[in-house]
Amino acid sequence: MQQKKATPLRSDAQRNRERILEVALAELTRSADTPLSAIAKKAGVGQGTFYRNFPHREALLLEIYRHEVQQVADTAAQLLETRAPDRALREWMDRLAQFAMTKVGLAEALRATTLAHGTLTRLGHSGMSSAIALLLAANDKAGTIRPGVTPEDFFLFIAGLWQIDADGDWQPRATLLLDLVMDGLRVGAPGSAPPE
Repeated sequence: MQQKKATPLRSDAQRNRERILEVALAELTRSADTPLSAIAKKAGVGQGTFYRNFPHREALLLEIYRHEVQQVADTAAQLLETRAPDRALREWMDRLAQFAMTKVGLAEALRATTLAHGTLTRLGHSGMSSAIALLLAANDKAGTIRPGVTPEDFFLFIAGLWQIDADGDWQPRATLLLDLVMDGLRVGAPGSAPPE
């Protein structure tokens, strides 16, 4: 049996979808329990248009999450084009922290919606893993971090980010944590000076 190819959206339909996502991101980041009807109204689309694009809350949340994670992941290659590998890695870590700390409402909505399904982990892991692998490989090649660090190692190193209170003064704590992670990655790097 032959599968039907997805037909591309008309430009007006694509604009509606993007507007819904933009409004939903802002509203759900502000408050996890924002009603879908309020998002549709603020996006300037009817209920039919809204539900044609996102038949249920989980579909909307997962698409927002996928889009946001992909944007963070995509910055890895962009940073490597203009920065030294170690600088690109450190700046990317800041972008990840910004994402993690400023999307608290979205994270709460996602957790509530997807906790039972395990969908969230699968959805975001591959894009982030690819971005981290790219950054680690560039640094490994440049000799700016210790050899053999894997994306899984990196996830463990930065896990403390999710322990920081996003409602408090999170930036100094995140900066300190990520500086410590970066310092740890540099220990044993072929290009680093041996300890005195």
